[in-house]
Amino acid sequence: MSDGLLPPAVVARRAADNGVDFWALTDHDDIGGLAPAAEAAAEAGMRFVPGVEISIEWRETPIHIVGLGFDPANPVLVGGLEALRSGRLERARRMGEALDAIGIHGVFEGAMGYVTNPNLISRAHFARYLVSIGIARDISGVFQYYLAPGKPGYVDHRWASLADALGWIHAAGGVAVVAHPGRYRMSGGDMRKFLDEFKDLGGQAIEVASGSHSPDHLLHFARLARHYAFHASRGSDFHGPDESYVDLGRAAPLPPDLKPVWRLID
Repeated sequence: MSDGLLPPAVVARRAADNGVDFWALTDHDDIGGLAPAAEAAAEAGMRFVPGVEISIEWRETPIHIVGLGFDPANPVLVGGLEALRSGRLERARRMGEALDAIGIHGVFEGAMGYVTNPNLISRAHFARYLVSIGIARDISGVFQYYLAPGKPGYVDHRWASLADALGWIHAAGGVAVVAHPGRYRMSGGDMRKFLDEFKDLGGQAIEVASGSHSPDHLLHFARLARHYAFHASRGSDFHGPDESYVDLGRAAPLPPDLKPVWRLID
């Protein structure tokens, strides 16, 4: 419902076909896809847990916090996510203006053609359009040269704080997980400071096996999971065919000594 290419029910069927037996849908800042995902999962004989991926900023670094196993009707969580989404459209307009200033015209309008809900427009939609007009060969190239912090199409936005995100997730009875930590541009020292704060605020898990993690990332974040006594999550970070690191259910397995996050929501 946010930046994936397939509807939730289709994602569920694809996961089942790939042998997945327990999964979560984690849209960015939105939970509108949970009901159709849960229904399709039940039809396919899979267990399903509600999920969301919340956009935060920690010391000027954009980070994603996954919430799992929460009550989707909780007013604190629902209200927080609504506030987050409200600024996305204006940010997208400013991104379009920034790209127009360097001679790439009509990108806002082009990106909107990839969006089902304007309030969920993201950099991924811009990236898909820029690839379609030949500005870059693939999505990662667009981010590297145009949409990452410090690049001409990047526009800062006031996201939630770490305390906000964990407060919303915990109010709804959920478990907070640091998503794909290997993707953040942070020193080792800053990562530990972030994880210290995350744990102090009640964070319980870290994504160790991710489609976007290298084998070295997996080993490194497994060590950090042990150090902090975190549970570990495993996720594909699947957004669609031909646009994802791995397919659903194909992320590397967790090291056997780690505590899987699904034990907290079983």
